[in-house]
Amino acid sequence: MKIFFFIPILLLLIASPVFGQLSDKTGLLSRLDVDTSGHTFEVVTISNFEILEHEFEKEEKRLTIFINSGLENNLGEVTIPKNLLGGNFTFYLNGVETIQESKSNERISFITLNFTGIGNNKIDIIGTDALVGVTEIKEIIPAEKDPSNEESGGGCLIATATFGSELAPQVQQLRELRDNKLTQTEAGKNFMTLFNKFYYSFSPQIADYQRENPVFNEIVKAGVTPMITILSLMDYAETESEVLPIGLSLIVLNIGMYFGLPVIVIMKIKKI
Repeated sequence: MKIFFFIPILLLLIASPVFGQLSDKTGLLSRLDVDTSGHTFEVVTISNFEILEHEFEKEEKRLTIFINSGLENNLGEVTIPKNLLGGNFTFYLNGVETIQESKSNERISFITLNFTGIGNNKIDIIGTDALVGVTEIKEIIPAEKDPSNEESGGGCLIATATFGSELAPQVQQLRELRDNKLTQTEAGKNFMTLFNKFYYSFSPQIADYQRENPVFNEIVKAGVTPMITILSLMDYAETESEVLPIGLSLIVLNIGMYFGLPVIVIMKIKKI
């Protein structure tokens, strides 16, 4: 009688796993982190083959598992969160459609894989639903700073090289003119955008040459000093209509002082 009593218990222990539970009869446990739409989902597998890699394609509603097996007969169990991938499943083994068992409840889909083949294999699990109820979290990648597009806070490269420091009074005067006057009006912002495109196209090279050649730096200083005085004329621009004409006039002066003059001087130095 005792033998008959233990037979049902023995059958329960050796029977196939109840849906929703992973058995340990297949051996290798793997936890696959699937990162998509700003979230991380965990896919759990237990198998007699090795998981090499995995990928998830949300547009195709596809989970691909790359495996390596040393056995001819392969068995695996895959648990997938339903908010990652769900619905009706289609399976492909190395690009060929295959039939596998799947069950699901409110939280997970439980898939039993059973196939043959030694070596590397690729399994595609394709659902009809993906990321249901999941709000995408978009990653914000800050754009690289382009000094030519800065309205304020950028460096006055030539002036800094000329007077030796960003804290020099002359450099501060230029910065205050830009930040407190020019960028306070729409016309002033447009002027600074136009000017910066021109200024930063050549100022880094000139500033570097100033640091390497003290004589050239003194020549630039002689030209920059009166220019700073001329720039103070912008203080008289009070309206939108006044800022733009004065700004355009200063662009012409900058072309002469910051570009034309240095080029002429460099050419004369080379001839010596």
